Amino acid sequence: MPFSYNTTVDGNFQSSSWAPPPHTGGKKTKKSVTYDGRSLIINGARGLLFSGSIHYPRSPPEMWPDLISKAKEGGLNVIQTYVFWNIHEPVQGQYNFEGNYDLVKFIKLIGEQGLYASLRDDGLRRGFPYWLREVPNITFRSYNEPFMFHMQKFTTMIIDMMKKEKLFAPQGGPIIMSQIENEYGSVQLAYRDMGVKYIDWAANMAVGLQTGVPWVMCKQMDAPDPVINTCNGRHCGDTFPGPNSPTKPSLWTENWTAQYRVFGDPPSQRAAEDIAYSVARFFSKNGSFVNYYMYYGGTNYGRTGSSFVTTRYYDEAPLDEYGLRREPKFGHLRDLHRALRLSKKALLWGVPSVQRITNDLEIRVYEKPGTDICAAFLTNNHTKIPATVNFRGQDYFLPRRSISILPDCKTLVFNTQTIVAQHNARNFHPSKKADKLKWEVFQESIPKIDELPLKNKIPLELYSLTKDTSDFAWYSTSITFDRLDLPMRSDILPVLQIANLGHAMVAFVNGEYIGFGHGSNIEKSFVFQKPINLKPGVNHISLLGMTVGLPNSGANMEKRFAGPRAVTLQGLNAGTLDVTNNNWGHEVGVKGEKLELHTEEGSQKVKWSPAIGAGPPLTWYKTYFDVPEGQNPVAVRLSTMGKGMAWVNGKSIGRYWVSYLSPLGQPSQSEYHIPRSFLKPGKNLMVLFEETGGNPQGIEVLLVNRDTICSYISEAHPPSVKTWKKDGDQMAVVEGVKSGAHLTCPDDKVIKSVDFASFGDPTGSCGNFVVGKCTSENSEKVVAKYCLGKDSCSIPLEREIFDDHSHDECPNISKVLAVQVRCGRSKSKSG
Repeated sequence: MPFSYNTTVDGNFQSSSWAPPPHTGGKKTKKSVTYDGRSLIINGARGLLFSGSIHYPRSPPEMWPDLISKAKEGGLNVIQTYVFWNIHEPVQGQYNFEGNYDLVKFIKLIGEQGLYASLRDDGLRRGFPYWLREVPNITFRSYNEPFMFHMQKFTTMIIDMMKKEKLFAPQGGPIIMSQIENEYGSVQLAYRDMGVKYIDWAANMAVGLQTGVPWVMCKQMDAPDPVINTCNGRHCGDTFPGPNSPTKPSLWTENWTAQYRVFGDPPSQRAAEDIAYSVARFFSKNGSFVNYYMYYGGTNYGRTGSSFVTTRYYDEAPLDEYGLRREPKFGHLRDLHRALRLSKKALLWGVPSVQRITNDLEIRVYEKPGTDICAAFLTNNHTKIPATVNFRGQDYFLPRRSISILPDCKTLVFNTQTIVAQHNARNFHPSKKADKLKWEVFQESIPKIDELPLKNKIPLELYSLTKDTSDFAWYSTSITFDRLDLPMRSDILPVLQIANLGHAMVAFVNGEYIGFGHGSNIEKSFVFQKPINLKPGVNHISLLGMTVGLPNSGANMEKRFAGPRAVTLQGLNAGTLDVTNNNWGHEVGVKGEKLELHTEEGSQKVKWSPAIGAGPPLTWYKTYFDVPEGQNPVAVRLSTMGKGMAWVNGKSIGRYWVSYLSPLGQPSQSEYHIPRSFLKPGKNLMVLFEETGGNPQGIEVLLVNRDTICSYISEAHPPSVKTWKKDGDQMAVVEGVKSGAHLTCPDDKVIKSVDFASFGDPTGSCGNFVVGKCTSENSEKVVAKYCLGKDSCSIPLEREIFDDHSHDECPNISKVLAVQVRCGRSKSKSG
């Protein structure tokens, strides 16, 4: 029996200015949203839903239409986003929904392109505002009256905003699902009985808001009815035990397309084949909704990144940080979605059955008795060995750890391990118009205790000191020494030791730079130990404490602390001196922040000097550059710098930290995205605040493209899934059933050159193909004939096209066609 929400919504809200999709005939179509044990039911019809996470704050509004359009091209019909409490209410009672925080505009754009929307969390976990931490007697994410009051107030405000704009499906809007809380089960035990009560309260509070659409809770097996418990992870087809009621559908709210990275991490990878396998597995086991987290990762602008998280967020998603299609991840998942849609009737109305052949081989079938509606999933779970299975009188070859999809129980249209989609490689090229940068510098001064406004006996806790208004706070104290207090030998120096709760710090003694220390994402705390020079008389110790984002997960987030907590001087003649209780001066921020040196107006307030080579810590740099040529995305490479923040025309492009190397000996991120919407036709101001020391002379402004596209197709590959369509309940051929290489240039570009072509036994990957022992001499000519000057091309995988039988040097092997071409703008379009 399907469950139906009360779809009554407040009719007193003003009508929205939203123009509905063209296919609605100019009218907003109201849709009921219910569910049963198989799927969500929209307007009385079950459906397969393919969703992707795109977070509106992580890209400027100018990028939103293109990102949504590409997601739709990738076969998605839902866009999912969190709502971020910390950006919308940075100060209690003061709200910000402007620019890339314009949630309503983002949701409307989703609807205008004919897609559904899934609204997650209403701010929870993805960024508590700092002020919440200072509410008296508060405990985050617990059955705690102060916390619940503020949570309900914000959640209600967001829901009322969506209702006012008529954005829920029963009002004619695109939102078909909402989420309250996220992965609470991982911290629930920390709160004991208060955790259970909190989940019940949160669920009842959410349902009581009467959105008219289902509510979900991720990884919450005790989600109270009617809230649906859902899965997050990489392999929910095998790890998810299913919903906690037979009346609820199996939904996958986070399929991690890779992993967000923190500074110090190596690249995060997840193969397209593995993602496709996991999705096919989930849908073969009663799943009907999957959301890719992330589908587009974007950029953590300003100070919005959480603890130690890189500015580039989830770059390994199907759409990379610059909004470019990452192939084959984008294309392989698009093909998977098409294959599953061809199986839609059987999946949603068929009766499932399972035939286990061995421990690794199984066949899952959905069939509606008395009809031709049938779909089969042939699975080989072995991670190393391929296999052949016989299904209904026909043999099917299954590569290792793969699933073959047969939408009519006969025709193989897709295999998760066999990629037919094209590949590509990302290129960074220096801009010709934005080269020869001329840098100027301004040096921060190092304050002494008597110059700092806030005094306290011991160093103050860093989070509560800055209140999330800056990454920085000064700490300074002074100590007077007699000559007899200091070591008498010139080869012995005292040591400054600081136990620091995180995240980072630079230290100065008597205005001289001593060193830089930092923690990590795993262990924020660190101990700073450096030898120092002391002098008879007054000595000044000045520390600049630094945070790198606020915590975003775990229990007791309101009890996380940062900053120096114990300061000692070791190696003195009188032994170790504890100066923690020595009286300290404090100040939030640095001078350049207060002067707003990152803006055109602010940069005029100080005198700048020409930059010559590498500079010391706490240095401001500025330059001007022309807008880079063409239309490709823009980035800046900061590999010669250390740690700091960057702005272009007054807009922050985020934190950089290229000196924090991964175990591979490389920075976690060297290139930083500059959205073209941040640029203007004339002089563009770039400002850096370098915290630890770097050389701006090595900085490059870059153009980014994925114009190198490739194909790697064997004679054993099936034809593209685009070959097939459903004619009633029967499979029908759209075009000839032939394997081949299919290449399409991005962004209205055409194929300008053939960089590699081999029909034989080539090896390698896009950008690194190598000719094997056997190749056709005509390979490059054939590819050029089919592809040069075209925006897309198909090269048949037919031996007679490449060689006649008399010239085939290796006729007895299964051949592969590897192609690499370069796209560019034609002369007619380049102007």
